[in-house]
Amino acid sequence: MKIPSGVAGVLGMVLLAGCAVGPDYRRPEATVIPAAYAGATNGWKVAEPQAHLPKGNWWEMFGEAELNRLEGEAGVANQQLKAAIASFEQARALVNVARAGFFPNLSLSPSATRQRDSANRSINGVSNGRAETFSDFIVPLDLSYELDIWGRVRRSVEAAKANEQADAADVETIRLAIQAEVASDYFTLRAFDAESALLTSSVKVFRKSFDLTRNRRAGGVATDLDVAQAETVLRTTEALLPDIALRRVRVEHALAVLTGQTASSFHVPEKPSTLQPSVIPPGIPSELLERRPDIAAAERRMASANASIGVAEAAFFPTIQFQGLAGFQSVDAGTLFDWPSRFWAVGPALTIPLFQGGRLRANLRGAEAAYDQVVARYRQSVLVAFAEVEDNLAAQLLLADEQTAEAAAMQAARKTLEIASNRYRAGLVTYLEVATAQNTALDLERTTVRLRGEQLVATVSLIKSLGGGWQAPEQAAVKPR
Repeated sequence: MKIPSGVAGVLGMVLLAGCAVGPDYRRPEATVIPAAYAGATNGWKVAEPQAHLPKGNWWEMFGEAELNRLEGEAGVANQQLKAAIASFEQARALVNVARAGFFPNLSLSPSATRQRDSANRSINGVSNGRAETFSDFIVPLDLSYELDIWGRVRRSVEAAKANEQADAADVETIRLAIQAEVASDYFTLRAFDAESALLTSSVKVFRKSFDLTRNRRAGGVATDLDVAQAETVLRTTEALLPDIALRRVRVEHALAVLTGQTASSFHVPEKPSTLQPSVIPPGIPSELLERRPDIAAAERRMASANASIGVAEAAFFPTIQFQGLAGFQSVDAGTLFDWPSRFWAVGPALTIPLFQGGRLRANLRGAEAAYDQVVARYRQSVLVAFAEVEDNLAAQLLLADEQTAEAAAMQAARKTLEIASNRYRAGLVTYLEVATAQNTALDLERTTVRLRGEQLVATVSLIKSLGGGWQAPEQAAVKPR
């Protein structure tokens, strides 16, 4: 049997359905990051985002039960995280919307109408001057199916899947940011508690010194100036406590928002912490940075933009749709489903874009520009991520050096205070030397407390910049999320 030339042409185009126009996705090779940090000399490597690697509950390394509780509450009740998850569900639904293009569209649209024609209507160019009124009952079943010859649907699905994966990485980015913010606020809170405890203790000591100075004044040993200086030190220290309390309340309220609770009902009990910053292992490999979900999201958006180029290119080619219509039609509802009332029509439809006023070419240029944009953003995200890691590594090292120097200075200040106090009791100096030594020692002790808090916050920032800790994947897998 000879196949009609028109049908043969259609079949020939169907055979090309395995092709998809547009470039196949390849991660840009120009995106590289150093193989290690802090002066590594073992070369560079291509960045390969691996946000799927397990990270574990990294905050448990600090051994703080209250922090563990707050992290758990934030992971369940944080509203920003819930919004990100909802956005991911939308992206997942859009994948199914795009995938629906692989299947035929089938619809049933029954209707019943009562109709009156015009008496002056034209029939074969002549008006018969007679009006007619009749009913029309129809139950049509419409079928349409687009042959994905040029891969438009496949590229659309590819783009939607990549966007879904990017949104999934966005969820992890927000989750990691929330976890880090909870930990940072928690350690800031504990630093305030430690500073408040230090000031409270100092107030007690300064009050005793003030009482002692007043007694010495009553005995004629000290002067009014000594009493005034002792009182100045006491009152100045007492005035610092409300400021610390206010700053603590603000951080506590920030924690309430992070854990999805109202500020009025949220409270973290005061507990001065003596927790020491974690020791950072040397030679952190750059592969850990590849676990950052923001880098993974940027990489997936490159894949989506690349697929969108294919969709734009497919618009230049003809579109073939198979269309079908079948059902029943009658002027009488009683004979609507009789066999003679049946009708049908089927056949292909070819649409060729002959002239679009430059719209298709403009869409393609736009898709290509969008791809270039997300490539630049991806490379920028890698550079920023690497800079953040270097910043936090430097902060760890420099804060540790500063802590050592401050500890030595604090020991010297305590010794100076002891000498000044002994000289004052011996009547060799005025209370001014004691007051000066007290202020210096207190300032250094406060700085030491704050530095410990800053070191813990810097540790959290380093964990965040590495995408969730510095453990190797096999080590992180011990504590599943």
